[in-house]
Amino acid sequence: MPIKQAICVFFLCLSAIYASSQQVSAPEPQAGIITGSVTDADGGTIPGATVVADGPAPTDHRSAVANDSGYFVLNGIRPAVSYRVTISAKGFADWTSSAVILSPGQQLDLTDIELKVGAVETTVEAVFSEQLALQQVKAEEKQRVLGIIPNFYVSYDPQFVPLTTKLKYQLALRTATDAVSIGGAAMLAGINQAAGRSPDYVQGAKGYGQRFGAAYAGGVSNILIGGAVLPSLLHQDPRYFYQGTGTKKSRALHAISAPFVAKGDNGRWQFNYSSVGGDLSSSALSNLYYPPENRGPGLVFSNAAIITGGRIANALAQEFILHKITSRAKDHQ
Repeated sequence: MPIKQAICVFFLCLSAIYASSQQVSAPEPQAGIITGSVTDADGGTIPGATVVADGPAPTDHRSAVANDSGYFVLNGIRPAVSYRVTISAKGFADWTSSAVILSPGQQLDLTDIELKVGAVETTVEAVFSEQLALQQVKAEEKQRVLGIIPNFYVSYDPQFVPLTTKLKYQLALRTATDAVSIGGAAMLAGINQAAGRSPDYVQGAKGYGQRFGAAYAGGVSNILIGGAVLPSLLHQDPRYFYQGTGTKKSRALHAISAPFVAKGDNGRWQFNYSSVGGDLSSSALSNLYYPPENRGPGLVFSNAAIITGGRIANALAQEFILHKITSRAKDHQ
């Protein structure tokens, strides 16, 4: 081969190699970024939501987790590729965007992200909660001091589950109609009749019947009003929640505060309007069945004070004594 032709071929090969290297090292189009904030229907942020972007190829999969402010960033989004962004969070239905196609280097902020509460999951949780509350009430209805005296309004279960209105009335009626409750009213009437204590009923069977009726009516009205009617209207739990741990002082304070502090159906502690209102209401009703000479405002407040004092004494006994001799208590724990 002539030298001239060999030189030409050499330079042609160099040109081909250079062109090939230029083609291989050409820069990729700059990747895009997708950002956004995950919120609910009320505009509240949803931290920890899972954000996924998927394209046509498995290598187009991108994912991120929303931070404490609900904000997320998806990096490495290929330009000119159709992506769909899916966002999921516990308790919410999944949210999926329309097709998203970015230009090279574009940063797109998704502004219409709004997760709705998952109806199916919410329903399941509500049904489970109601079933668990029913199980707790059934167990509490078997609690008896020394296996005899009903101790239904004490919860030994540390897991709080709010009672439905139906369960509040069920627990109240079960307590009011228990044979021991009726027998207790009969015994109290007999003791007061024998001692001739106030109220000033006549002696004999008639006076005893009046005393029994007043004692039982007062107890039932207190149970129904303070244990079912007001708790249902005010969304409060009428039970005493056994603490059982901590110092004796903290447990005593917990018991002493029981007539004045209750758990709301939302699980938060609040003023016990149900207990205080129930004591005052049942005491006011006593004016209807007490003898005229014993009626008046003084009767209302004195009876309410006595009932409240009894609640404190009972709560202290529950915290330090009765849990040891109440049947089924260990099963709850």
